[in-house]
Amino acid sequence: MKIYGLKTCDTCRKVLKQLPDSTFSDIRGDGMPDGLLEAAYAAFGAKLVNTRSTTWRGLSEEERAGEPLDLLRAHPALMKRPLIERNGELFLGWDQNVRAALGAA
Repeated sequence: MKIYGLKTCDTCRKVLKQLPDSTFSDIRGDGMPDGLLEAAYAAFGAKLVNTRSTTWRGLSEEERAGEPLDLLRAHPALMKRPLIERNGELFLGWDQNVRAALGAA
């Protein structure tokens, strides 16, 4: 299982504690594997962009109107976190549905 997020994100740290056998990739430093961002956007659409983040609030209206994938590439912190990949299946966030699906009640 691979977790994509930010090493400074409290939720990502919580996930790492609950899924200790997973590997973590900091999207700000390591980037995302080819095709993963596109696959995540295809699966989650606009939910992939965290419009409640400080980064989002700092963007101009013109920047916010840009293509979501371009925004996420330019500002990795805009991605809702964590993005979890398990055997080709993607999960977004850390709500009770995701925890249950991953066996981390």
